Amino acid sequence: MGRRQKPNLIYIFADQWRRQAVGFEREDDVLTPNIDAFALEGTIFSNAVTCSPLCSPHRASMLTGKYPNSTGVYTNCKVGADVSLSQDEICISEVLAENGYQTGYIGKWHLDLPELNETDQPVSGAAGWDAYTPPGPKRHGFQYWYSYGAWDEHLTPHYWQDCPEKINVNQWSVEHETDKAIHYIQSRRDDQPFALFLSWNPPHSPFDQVPEKYRKLYNRERIRLRENVNQSAFSVHTGEAMDGGMEELKDKQLNYFAAISGIDDHFGRILKYLKEEKLEENTIVVLTSDHGEMMGSHGLMAKHVWYEESIGVPFCIRWPKKVPQIRTDLLLNTVDIMPTLLSLMKLDVPDTVEGNDLSGCILNQQISGPEEAYMCAYPGRKEAIEAFQKAGLNNREYGWRAIRTHEFTYVIHHGYAPGDEQIRLLYDLQKDKYQLHPEHIDYPESHPIAKELERKLCCWLVDLNDPFYRRLMDRQTCINVTPKKRI
Repeated sequence: MGRRQKPNLIYIFADQWRRQAVGFEREDDVLTPNIDAFALEGTIFSNAVTCSPLCSPHRASMLTGKYPNSTGVYTNCKVGADVSLSQDEICISEVLAENGYQTGYIGKWHLDLPELNETDQPVSGAAGWDAYTPPGPKRHGFQYWYSYGAWDEHLTPHYWQDCPEKINVNQWSVEHETDKAIHYIQSRRDDQPFALFLSWNPPHSPFDQVPEKYRKLYNRERIRLRENVNQSAFSVHTGEAMDGGMEELKDKQLNYFAAISGIDDHFGRILKYLKEEKLEENTIVVLTSDHGEMMGSHGLMAKHVWYEESIGVPFCIRWPKKVPQIRTDLLLNTVDIMPTLLSLMKLDVPDTVEGNDLSGCILNQQISGPEEAYMCAYPGRKEAIEAFQKAGLNNREYGWRAIRTHEFTYVIHHGYAPGDEQIRLLYDLQKDKYQLHPEHIDYPESHPIAKELERKLCCWLVDLNDPFYRRLMDRQTCINVTPKKRI
């Protein structure tokens, strides 16, 4: 394949945008006309999930095609946790660069060690979980860089390029980053293909940091809450209460939807530019997110739980005349993204990848594919890590692990603190769409569905060398299995 024939790639992912909050899914009352039209021009994955519903673990897995226990990025890159993406990992961006692609990254990165973990006074001015990632191996083959680590000021964002001098901006981050993305495409060399990754932070909290014009699209009193928002008080997954009640939830949901409509607006700008420049036919465009947002469902806010509002992500891919215009039920997990895209682009997939190549299923419109998606979450808060260490325990043996099939979600939750009770839950996704009636499983070996799902989950734990399995075996509560190569 000649250089000019290689397809370009634009990979766009928002932060904390759930699968249900897009117009074409007909679930949440959100307005996304540009995205809806785009989705009809390509393949919609109605069963796309994240392998870990948390920012840094998902990003590391998306870029490497490996699960969090394999990348070591099991929790967010944050102050108090020695977690970051190793410069030795092989990322999709490095494969693209090695194959003649111009590579660019714009927006939130959140894969580098916060600078405050190393010094009290970073030269870059980075604060909190933020970090300037200098040119070199930690950028993993991205040649153009306009990014930051983790900083949630959507209306007054900042960025770094190739020096520690911070670039402060007074513009909504989605709009500004879209400006930069279009300029990057305009400034590219036309004798080489390009691959641009664009990471929008909204609709991630704080939800009220969104331009007023998008808020005006919604009437607060007419927005329906989901059927599993059945409480008036809300908390995060570890139990800490969130301020406000039902009235504040309505405000947050309006702002959340407004940010998604803003994303739709600026996504439309990118699509329009591709069409005007006659780039759309030879450009693969992916639109997705890293994980969802509970927004009051099951009395919870944020993410890091196994419910569909947390693990489910929108995922659409368009490549005119190549990718079919269909909706597919294929299970697509985070780790499948890298091998699938590389194969579509006729590039070799590194042996390090642990995900599935679904390119053939997409191009041939196959129904069969992976039978289950493995998902995981680990205790990662500083206080939790310290509590486990004090008790002489490994925090990565705890948290929850789950198997998601087309019909069921099966969860083993071992808790976020030493001494937490172990529970097993089985959700029938066909009969109980909103996951309001889980079946509590005490003895999986005597339950035909739970027994099989437990076996599958334990196989994943063994194959991935997840320490969670050792903890289950210590308690003699897990089916004993032998490793089975999956890749």
